[in-house]
Amino acid sequence: MKIKDRIALYFTLISTSMLFAVLCVIYFTFMKFLEADFFERLTDRTMVTAKLYLEADEISRDALNDVRHKYLQKLNGEVTRIYDYKNRATFIGDSAQYWSKATIEKVRKNKRLKYTDGERQVVGIYYKDNQGDFVILASATDQGSHDRLVKLLRIMIFVFVMISLIVLLLSRWIAEKMLKPLKKFMTEVKQIGLKNMEFRVEESNTKDEINLIAKNFNHLMNELEQAFILQKTFVANASHELRTPVTRMMMAAELALSKERDVTAYQKVIHSILDDAEKMDHIITGLLALAKMDMELINSQLFPIQLNSLLLKIQKEWLQQKNLKIEIIDNLKDDQPMVSANQVLLQIVLDNIISNAFKFSNNQAVICKLLQRDENFIVEITDKGPGIPLLEHEEVFKPFYTRSEEVGKKGEGMGLYMAQKIINLFKGKIEIPPSHGEKSTIIIILPKL
Repeated sequence: MKIKDRIALYFTLISTSMLFAVLCVIYFTFMKFLEADFFERLTDRTMVTAKLYLEADEISRDALNDVRHKYLQKLNGEVTRIYDYKNRATFIGDSAQYWSKATIEKVRKNKRLKYTDGERQVVGIYYKDNQGDFVILASATDQGSHDRLVKLLRIMIFVFVMISLIVLLLSRWIAEKMLKPLKKFMTEVKQIGLKNMEFRVEESNTKDEINLIAKNFNHLMNELEQAFILQKTFVANASHELRTPVTRMMMAAELALSKERDVTAYQKVIHSILDDAEKMDHIITGLLALAKMDMELINSQLFPIQLNSLLLKIQKEWLQQKNLKIEIIDNLKDDQPMVSANQVLLQIVLDNIISNAFKFSNNQAVICKLLQRDENFIVEITDKGPGIPLLEHEEVFKPFYTRSEEVGKKGEGMGLYMAQKIINLFKGKIEIPPSHGEKSTIIIILPKL
């Protein structure tokens, strides 16, 4: 059974149970009221009978009977008896012993008596007169009250059924309206798959449980997306960063084995391989640190880094690798531009952006400019490529988004995504200003140490 149907059913059961209890209370209260009212009418009938027959001495019995039948409305199945001190019926003209002597004596003893005999109600009073002590008993069937109760019961059943149906329909409508955000949430959840892990369900401004579920679900999706991306990006990043030193190590080893050499040449090759192995170790350490930071298992180990020295080191490595020129322009107020970062991770960021600059500019010169603005250091990396369209400025930072096919290159679409993740860890940011003409600029902003 669906939740909305259960809510409607429970609400209807609770409401109809309360309504049933209220109607039962009304019915039995009204029944007791009618019963008490009929007892009062019988009591009045006995008192009137006592006044007519016992105190009107000068009027004959027949005349009293005529007055009684003329002015007193006869009740349904009415029986009235006056008993003298010998418990004999008298005055009324009907000498049948309708009630037993035990009942008559009970009236004498208690002075008043009320009880129900089947469908009949009985009232008895003890009346003391100058003619003697008398007991007056009257009984009748309250057919009018019975008919009223039957009509009331029918009306209550009709009202109960109608209100139950109305409550059921209203409760279903209310339940459907209340669960509409949940239905929307379920529809949005169905849209999430491996290809759009970045999709998030809509969160409202309300503070209800459904909005809380949406927030927790989005938080869970953030964790899952990070784990999913980490799984894919670690291999891509390792391949991207480790390919060059591995290639150099293989080439150096093959070159050394191509012919016999002297000890000095072998030592030189071994030192070259050790340098590349050390670089690989630094890269692996940085990648593992990035993975741990993505999973929020540990905080990044940040150290003071001199930006101009790091840029000169990167320039030297790129010149050695591809013999491509990088211009570094310093425009600083401080002699030592220090920032708090992880050097290996920051170098990965710069290498990725520079690599993209060379790729999309067909290996033309790349200009790297270091500036200072207020309390931030700015690294501008500009190439002579076609530029990044304005509509894609946000897209390029998403995982697996790549424009490499446009220039006939291969790419994983992870470079800028990883760069933004790392810079965010250093409390900085990456921006892409609007490009003019045949060039593209990426700006890295890092807070001054």
